[in-house]
Amino acid sequence: MKKDLGAWSIPKGQYAVGDDPLVEAKREFVEETGFEPPAGTLHPLGEVTLASGKVVKAWAVEGDCDAVAIRSNTFSMEWPPKSGKHQDFPEVDRAQWFSLEGARDKINPAQIPFLDRLKNSVT
Repeated sequence: MKKDLGAWSIPKGQYAVGDDPLVEAKREFVEETGFEPPAGTLHPLGEVTLASGKVVKAWAVEGDCDAVAIRSNTFSMEWPPKSGKHQDFPEVDRAQWFSLEGARDKINPAQIPFLDRLKNSVT
């Protein structure tokens, strides 16, 4: 689908000053996928700044999970707008595996450096 080009993202979240970014990244992975991070060597991919100003730090680890089985935490919001009613929605609506080149088209453009760094770390 063309409408989702540049709209995909890695699991990410916010953490407080003094928190360990890696510990928080692992927590976010669990919350947004329903899976524990795979055991293995973590490869730091550095950080990028999103258009919103949010700084995202990332790590890569080799692993596998069933993208169809992803189960994320939920958030509540007023829906329909101005109705006074609240509904819960999943934080992640779907997951999918992509090749590195396919991911370049799908991922948020600010996160493309993560793909480049990943490619350079495995070649």
